[in-house]
Amino acid sequence: MTEREKEFLNKLIATFKVEAEEHLKLITAGLLELEKRPADDRQLVEDIFREAHSLKGAARAVSMAEIETLCQSLENVFAAWKQRALSPSAELFDLLYRSLDTLRRLLATPEGEPSGESLNLSGLLRDLDSASKGTASRNPLPVEDPKAEPERRPAVIERAPAEMHSSPADTVRISTGKLDAVLLKAEELLSAKLAAGQHAADLSEVNAALTAWKAEWAKIQPLAGALRRSLEKNGERRALANGQLAKIIDFLDWNQRAFTDLESKLSSLLRAAEQDHRAVGAMVDDLLSDTKKLLMLPFSSILDPLPGLVRGLARDQGKEIDLEIEGAELEVDRRILEEMKDPLIHLVRNSADHGVEKPLEREQKGKPRRGTIKIAIAQKDSNRAEIVVSDDGRGIDLAKVRASALKLGLIAPAEAQSLGEAEVLALVFRSGVSTSPLITDISGRGLGLAIVREKAEKLSGAVAIESRPGFGTSFRVAVPLTMATFRGVPVRVNGNIFVLPSAQVERAARVEKRNIKTVENKETAEIDGEAVSLVHLADVLELPRKSPNEDSNGSAQVVVTGLGGKRIAFIVDEILGEQEVLVKSLGRQLSRVRNIAGATVLATRKLVPVLNVSDLVASAAATSAVASAPAEAASDKARKTRVLVVEDSITARSLLKSILEAAGYDVQTAVDGIDAFTQLRSAEFDVVVSDVEMPRMNGFDLTAKIRADKKLAELPVILVTALESREDKEKGIDVGANAYIVKSSFDQSNLLEVIKRLA
Repeated sequence: MTEREKEFLNKLIATFKVEAEEHLKLITAGLLELEKRPADDRQLVEDIFREAHSLKGAARAVSMAEIETLCQSLENVFAAWKQRALSPSAELFDLLYRSLDTLRRLLATPEGEPSGESLNLSGLLRDLDSASKGTASRNPLPVEDPKAEPERRPAVIERAPAEMHSSPADTVRISTGKLDAVLLKAEELLSAKLAAGQHAADLSEVNAALTAWKAEWAKIQPLAGALRRSLEKNGERRALANGQLAKIIDFLDWNQRAFTDLESKLSSLLRAAEQDHRAVGAMVDDLLSDTKKLLMLPFSSILDPLPGLVRGLARDQGKEIDLEIEGAELEVDRRILEEMKDPLIHLVRNSADHGVEKPLEREQKGKPRRGTIKIAIAQKDSNRAEIVVSDDGRGIDLAKVRASALKLGLIAPAEAQSLGEAEVLALVFRSGVSTSPLITDISGRGLGLAIVREKAEKLSGAVAIESRPGFGTSFRVAVPLTMATFRGVPVRVNGNIFVLPSAQVERAARVEKRNIKTVENKETAEIDGEAVSLVHLADVLELPRKSPNEDSNGSAQVVVTGLGGKRIAFIVDEILGEQEVLVKSLGRQLSRVRNIAGATVLATRKLVPVLNVSDLVASAAATSAVASAPAEAASDKARKTRVLVVEDSITARSLLKSILEAAGYDVQTAVDGIDAFTQLRSAEFDVVVSDVEMPRMNGFDLTAKIRADKKLAELPVILVTALESREDKEKGIDVGANAYIVKSSFDQSNLLEVIKRLA
C-alpha cells in the first residue's frame, strides 16, 4: 500500500469513527427509551435495528471485521425483537449495553483490534437469536414471557427528546482542530480591538491637553496684542524690526495660526480613531461571536453516559432511580463542556450513591419507591449558564460533615459547633471530606465534590449547595457559555498590575483605616454590614507592601471576593477599573502556578498575570494561619505508621507487605482473623488491612470483633477482597469497615491513598 493510499485509509477510518459514535449514541438513546416503556414500541425497535444495520455496513466498508461481526449479532437480536420472537428482559438490556461498551472500546483502538470480549458477546447474542427461533446451540440468556408484565428499570426522561434521525442538510463535517485554530486567530483580534480603543483614548487625552493649552494661550494672546500696539504707538516699530522682541511677537502670531491648524488636524484624527475603533470593535465582536458559535455544542453531547451510569449504580445498589434532564439543548463552548463532563459525572454519581435511598427506606419515609435525579440547565444571562443537579434523597448529614472535617483537621473542635449550616455545607467541597461510612471504588474518598469546585472555579464559575435533611440536595454550578474572553478587574500591587476575573469579584470598596480591627491576629472590616477578613494581596503574592510614606491617606482600596460561601477582602494599592480581557494559558511548562490562572495583554500592550481566586483564598488562609502543633503530635508523625496485614494467601500477604514497606510503613502480618486479633491485643497498630475469606475467622468477623472491643473500636479497618457484590459491601458497612477495596480493580496507589487518609 502506498503512502497516499495509507493516508486516504486513515482519513476514511477517522470519518467512520465519527459516524460510528453517532450510531452508537442513537442506539443507546433508543435502548434507554425502550427500557422505561411498559410495552414494546415496534417503531423504536425498527429505528434501532436500522442504526445497527448502518453501523455494520460502515464497518464493512473500512474492513473493521470485529465491529461488523458484533453489529451483525446485534442486528439479528433486534430483528427477532421486532418480530416479537424475543421479549425484553433485564438480562437482555445488560447484554446489549455491554455490547455497545465493547463497540466503543473497539473504536478507541487504532484499527478496531479483535478482543475476546467481543467474540464472547457475539456468541451470546447469536445464542439469544437462535433461542428465539428454537435452535439454540448452547444455554441462552433467559427470555421473558411476552404476556408477563415487564420489569420496570431505571429510566431517563428528557423533556425535549431528540428524534432518532436528524436531517443532515446544510451541515458539513470539519475537524475540531481546524475550528480551534480559527477561533484562536479570531481571539487574537481582540488585542487589535483593545489597542484601537487605547489609541482613541490616547488621542482624546492629547486633545484634552491641547484644549487646556488653548485656554492658557487665550489668556496670553491679548497681552501680545497690547504689546504690539504699544510699540507701534511709540514709533519704535522700525527700530525694533530686526530686534528680538519683533521676532517674538511675529512667532506668537504664527503660533496662533499653527495652533488652530493643529487643533483641526487632531480633531480629525480623534474622530477617525473613534470611528476605526467602533468599526474594528464591531467586526471583531461579530467575528468572535460567529466563530464561537462554530464550537458551540448542546449540553446533551456530554450527557449521553449519565443515563447508563445511573442505571448501573441503581442496579448495583438495589435502588430504583429515574433521571430527568431539562435544557439539554442549550449550546455551550465545547471546551467548557469538556471541562464540565467529569464534574457532572461526580455530581450524578454522588446523588445516586449517597442521596437517593433504597426503595424500602423511601417507603418507610412516605416517599415513592423510585427516586429522582434531575439535571436542569438554563441560561442565566448573556454569557452565563446554570446547571442544577438535584435529588429527592436523604439530604446531607451535617453532623457527619462536621465529624469528617474535624478528623481531617480542617476545623478546630471549638469552631465545629459555632459553624452555621451554610458554612458546614461548604466543607463538603474540601478534599477528603465525606459522609460515606465506607470507602469503595465508587465513593467515600471525599474527592468528587472537591473536583467539581476546582473545575467550576477554573472556568471562572462557581458552585453552591442547598440541602434539606430527608428531602434532598441541590448543587448549582454556574459556568460561562464561552471562554474566549471575560471581564477582568486590573489592580496595582507594589507597582505591578494583576487582573482578577470580574465573575469572582463581588465588589470593589474603600475601607477607612480607622475602621479596620484586629480579631485573633486577623484584620477585619465591616463591609455591607458583615465582618469580612482583610488580607494584603501583596502578602499573598509574596511581594513587599507599599511603604507607609507612599500610602499616607486614611483609607484602603479593597477587592471583595466570594468563594464557597467565604468572603475575603484583598487590600490593593489601586483599582484600575474593569475591561474585557483575553486570557492565555502559561503553556505546558507552567501548567500549574500557584495563585496564577494565566496571562493577558491589556489595551496598553502590557503583559500581566491573571490571578486564580480559588488559590488566592487558600493562600490567604495559609498566610493568616498561625502554625501551632502539639509536641506529642510531632512525635507521632516521627513514628512510622504501623499496619497489620491479615491475609491467608502467602503470595498476597507478601505482595501487600512489600507494597506497604516500600511506601514507608512498618508492617506486621497475620495469617487469619484469630492470629490478627491476638496481635492487636498485644501490640499497637494504626490501621488493619484484611482479606475477607480466611479460615478460622474471616475479615467480617474480625472487623466486628475489633468494633466490639473498647480499646480497638476506633482502629481503621480496610477490607481488600475478591467479593464485589452489593450484599458483601453492605455487610462490610454493617460490621464497621472503613474501606472496601475489590481485588479485581486493585491499584496499589488506591490502597496507599486510603491508608494515608485513615491512618
